[in-house]
Amino acid sequence: MVKSVHVEITGRVQGVGYRAWCEEEARRLELSGWVRNCRSGAVEAVFSGEDAAVDEMLGAAEAGPACSNVHDVRVIGDVESYEGEFEVRPTE
Repeated sequence: MVKSVHVEITGRVQGVGYRAWCEEEARRLELSGWVRNCRSGAVEAVFSGEDAAVDEMLGAAEAGPACSNVHDVRVIGDVESYEGEFEVRPTE
């Protein structure tokens, strides 16, 4: 079963390698989607793939890389599934 979620990650998540870490984790889990910084200081992402892999990514996103300090991973909602490589997008 394929699952695709849009999330907002808040806390100390910019300037700590969060996007690069997120891209590496998502690719390891064979997920599609994207990640980008938001002007608000949050990170926004879409994770799309097998249910278990998306759930694992959500759990990993709560921990983040070593230098981060994640306060919250909020699922904004379900979105259409993505295909292809996971990508880092420009700040919006």
